[in-house]
Amino acid sequence: MSTALIVLAAGKGTRMKSEMPKVLHPIAGAPMLIHALRAGAALEPQRIVVITGHGAEAVEAAAIDHDPDIQTARQEQQLGTAHAVAQARSALAGHEGNALILYGDTPFIQAETLERMIDARRDHDMVVLGFEAADPGRYGRLVMNGSALERIVEFKDASDQERAITFCNSGVIAADSHVLFDLIDAVGNDNASGEYYLTDIISIARERGLTATAIACDEAETLGVNSREELAAAEMLFQARARAEAFEDGVTFYAPDSVYFSFDTVIGRDALLEQNIVFGPGVTVESGAHIRAFSHLEGCHVARGAIVGPYARLRPGTELAEDVRVGNFVELKNAVLDTGAKVNHLSYIGDAHLGAASNVGAGTVTCNYDGVMKHHTEIGAHAFIGSSTMLVAPVSIGDHAMTASGSVITQDVPEGALALARSRQVNRPGLARKLFEMLKQTRDKREKGAV
Repeated sequence: MSTALIVLAAGKGTRMKSEMPKVLHPIAGAPMLIHALRAGAALEPQRIVVITGHGAEAVEAAAIDHDPDIQTARQEQQLGTAHAVAQARSALAGHEGNALILYGDTPFIQAETLERMIDARRDHDMVVLGFEAADPGRYGRLVMNGSALERIVEFKDASDQERAITFCNSGVIAADSHVLFDLIDAVGNDNASGEYYLTDIISIARERGLTATAIACDEAETLGVNSREELAAAEMLFQARARAEAFEDGVTFYAPDSVYFSFDTVIGRDALLEQNIVFGPGVTVESGAHIRAFSHLEGCHVARGAIVGPYARLRPGTELAEDVRVGNFVELKNAVLDTGAKVNHLSYIGDAHLGAASNVGAGTVTCNYDGVMKHHTEIGAHAFIGSSTMLVAPVSIGDHAMTASGSVITQDVPEGALALARSRQVNRPGLARKLFEMLKQTRDKREKGAV
């Protein structure tokens, strides 16, 4: 049976104290909304509808950038969760199958949990995701009768007996698409908040003879983010999970709490991660690679046996082949380094290709930007680039070629050639001593005049 996702992302998030829509605040380098969409994607949904409201254009742009097939619908007035879900009706017209309701500010629900919900739908008309709360607080309560879910009661409307229940509502619901919208049509707003509660559909369903149940997940999966403090807690939770998964996959850490992953970081078995490393989005590190301390990587690929850092920065488009060496205070951007290439000290290599076993000396810069356009530098295999070489792109260095230290290279260097491009040194005997005396006299005159 096919499944459609309805992701609620219309709220302003007043407690965030931000002009940015709440669901766009990032966790591990990606908006909360994207985390929710990634979890739902495991179900291979036939359709996805994101309900927007506050900051609708920005939220819609983020959703469509993530998946161009996503449909969006706007909730112009914030009249409650049932009203929000109702806005998906047109987008899901003709859909036959499940509708699963998710929340853009609830980023940690696991794909396996959603799969269990869909499995439970085979035996029940409706399935709600619940959790045993350590502190039930103001959560809605799930009123059960054995395995049957009788109703969901919002805290504001709950009796003392119902408030004593610790099995709480996450808000995630799975139902047949047609049934869902029929039930929403029957929801009223006669409650303490004057809103159209999505939770009311359970009691309406039971009155109509439909069956409902609830499955449980870990409370941490249902963590909602409503404030900056909760956003920080969510980041910590994500990082703790990511590190635990990396340990399980066979990754070695020196100081795991100081390593920060992105939402899509991939680290291979037997990789070694030293302390204070930050992975931005789009990083893959293969098995056996070594990332040394205080390095920052984003949008790059590091192959087996490569060593990066300490204090290295790998920017998007960087590809390191096996056994590459990238050392301290080296920045790479849109650079491809073939097997065994080395850039060990204090260099910037951008928009470039380094051939196998090439060596780049300290202080080298590929001068790739002319103020308008970027240009490419090609360095051949087994080439040697002398320290403090300026490679003014576009330029090509042939295989087994060499540049002299301090050269400014503006023309291609043929295979096997040595390029020297620096002024000839001239020594003037005694001139340094005379210059120092002149400078001291000038200083002394200035100091006397200031008195």
